[in-house]
Amino acid sequence: MLLLKKGLVRGGIPFIFVSIISLLWNLFQGSSALTNNFFFNGLIAFFLGLASVIYEIGKWGFLQQILVHYLVMLVTVFPTLLLSGMYPLDSFRDVVSVYFLFNKTGIILFLATYVLFKVRNRAYMKAQDQ
Repeated sequence: MLLLKKGLVRGGIPFIFVSIISLLWNLFQGSSALTNNFFFNGLIAFFLGLASVIYEIGKWGFLQQILVHYLVMLVTVFPTLLLSGMYPLDSFRDVVSVYFLFNKTGIILFLATYVLFKVRNRAYMKAQDQ
């Protein structure tokens, strides 16, 4: 239950923040297209924050955490991208294109954060030895 609460806070704060910006933007600018964009970006941030706690489940191995996180992103973020209107979806080929972009972005973000955490942990372990 603690992890769920943590995830809701991690996802809820950016979602509320972006929703307020979206509301203010719509109020002062009247642009519903950009407001729609803000909303879907906030929703994606919510899902990312909520799913981030997967990596804190100590009983799971790293590979299991990665696979579960990917599946959660596949059933939350990917449909959100499709519904957002940010990408043209005139054919099945367009959906496949968004799917490959989703995976390419996920791989880049995963590798970047993996390397950063490895470097950070190595520096932390080196500092502990001294």
